[in-house]
Amino acid sequence: MAVDTNTSVQGSGPSASLMNAVNPKKTTSTDSTKADQDKFMTLLLTQLKNQDPMNPLDNAQITSQLAQLQTVTGVNKLNATLESLKGDYKASASLAATNMINRGVLVPGSALQLASGKSIFGLDMGTGADQVQVEIKDGSGKAIHVIEMKNVSAGTVPLVWDGTLADGKKAPDGAYRIAVTATVGGKVLKDAAALTFGTVASVSTGAAGVKLNVPNVGTLTMDDIKQVL
Repeated sequence: MAVDTNTSVQGSGPSASLMNAVNPKKTTSTDSTKADQDKFMTLLLTQLKNQDPMNPLDNAQITSQLAQLQTVTGVNKLNATLESLKGDYKASASLAATNMINRGVLVPGSALQLASGKSIFGLDMGTGADQVQVEIKDGSGKAIHVIEMKNVSAGTVPLVWDGTLADGKKAPDGAYRIAVTATVGGKVLKDAAALTFGTVASVSTGAAGVKLNVPNVGTLTMDDIKQVL
């Protein structure tokens, strides 16, 4: 028996009702606002139809209710605008964060890693200082090197250390700590802090927002970044 290969099957695709059930129409903020307006007008008309003929609503009452409608409508539109801006901000923050991958950053912390005779760290100066002393300490807490600085301005100050000690010898590669003391007129400042260096390895997003993952430092936010190197 021959088979007609030109015969097509009609109605083999999903029906419109099925597609609508699977993909229901999303309610937009405009639809929600219009629905609120319709409800309000229905209630107002019902109130007018059933008002006491001997004590009808005056113009002031009607005007007041219409003003309430405008207020509700305005609030709904404002909320919709804020939600839209919130979404745009999250997308922008995510894009900015991904651009940080493989970039070196200075963030709050006192850790210093000396590798191949090289290390990067920094200072976060809330105010300027006459004198700044930076102590580099070993694992036992002993200061093995001291850096003296004068007339340091407020802001972020990136620094490097090649491992050279006061006697000219080289410190071995490894983990060290930084301690900062800044003074003005002999008075110790409380807004001077050490900054540690790290490289952004990856970015994650979630309910808590955008996070930067920096090995040996931790999970940070964009606000934690004091300087990008």
